[in-house]
Amino acid sequence: MQVTVKLYATLGDYLPPGSRNNRVDLDIRPGTCVQAVVQQFSLPPKLTHLVLVNGVFIPPEARATSVLQEGDVLAVWPPIAGG
Repeated sequence: MQVTVKLYATLGDYLPPGSRNNRVDLDIRPGTCVQAVVQQFSLPPKLTHLVLVNGVFIPPEARATSVLQEGDVLAVWPPIAGG
């Protein structure tokens, strides 16, 4: 099944070469959880601050049990400071 992964800000550097617009479409096995997909990109855990599936926040403690579905969009942001 296919899902879309979007990595924002500096996390875009972790996408495979040739990725466009900070996104990549992935083929994954049914039953794959959010954490498994995030780990595929070797993202440092401290940089996976905000994780959303279809616009819904997935807290860190739920990422290993939240299963992705066909067509889901997984978006990840690092911590952002400003002001």
